[in-house]
Amino acid sequence: MKAFTYQRVRTPAEAAQAALRTPGARFIAGGTNLLDLMKLEIETPTHLIDVNGLALDKIEPLADGALRIGALVRNTDLAADARVRRDYGVLSRALLSGASAQLRNKATTSGNLLQRTRCPYFYDTNQPCNKRAPGSGCSAIGGFSRQLAIIGVSDACIATHPSDMAVAMRALDATIETVRANGSVRTIPIADFYRLPGNTPHIETALEPGELITAVTLPKPVGGKHFYRKVRDRSSYAFALVSVAAIIQPDGSGRVALGGVAHRPWRIEAAERNLPGGAKAVTDQLLAGAKPTAENEFKITLIQRTLSAVMAEAKKG
Repeated sequence: MKAFTYQRVRTPAEAAQAALRTPGARFIAGGTNLLDLMKLEIETPTHLIDVNGLALDKIEPLADGALRIGALVRNTDLAADARVRRDYGVLSRALLSGASAQLRNKATTSGNLLQRTRCPYFYDTNQPCNKRAPGSGCSAIGGFSRQLAIIGVSDACIATHPSDMAVAMRALDATIETVRANGSVRTIPIADFYRLPGNTPHIETALEPGELITAVTLPKPVGGKHFYRKVRDRSSYAFALVSVAAIIQPDGSGRVALGGVAHRPWRIEAAERNLPGGAKAVTDQLLAGAKPTAENEFKITLIQRTLSAVMAEAKKG
């Protein structure tokens, strides 16, 4: 691990200002992803800004019925919160399907959103990777791609986003609150937060330099039955081959977001109109234009079968 300097801050604006004025600075909270990347010298920050003292660890109801989740709320606490379990069950289920209990005890809401891909070529510093070293090439294209993306890909990157929580939040239409270095705040719909790879896969989100996530807001509950179905190579501590976050209403309508298939949580709202017609109709529209490799084309059928199982369960009393 390369040497770095360290700073604790007192306010979100101070954190954002420190990040902007210090080239190579990174925020750190739980550190469950960043520290691993630093040990491998994939991430080499020159300065770490500790945000754990910013009192952003509350889950608070809002006047309009929404729920505001502080950026530093730990994944364990969020999954266990009675309001989340009752009104946003898809989120609680997604969180509990990720990582291990020990990691969930440390991982934060904002850190989960910002975790980086687990593409094996991103982690292998002997291999070219446009996400790690822009312009160097993508070793995954033509390489081992079983776990990688089938939709929203480019000639520069076929990595997937690893977060389970983000998939559920995409289904819930969450919004992300931030503070900029000048002290101004803004709200980013999660639909606009993640970028597709294009020619710049190293630019992963809509965040500006120095911008700090302070909270995530879940809109007023929409009811229905909530599901998070994750298919993976082993039953725990594994990233999704595919995952389905779904909210199904009594009339068969609902929402569907996918994980394990794209550079960001994948949702096409227009496809949800086909839910009453069955899983195949939804999948065909969700994955229109998919470009799987020979090693991961099975994901198309797997998504259809997983969504079909969710829809069958939703019909049960």
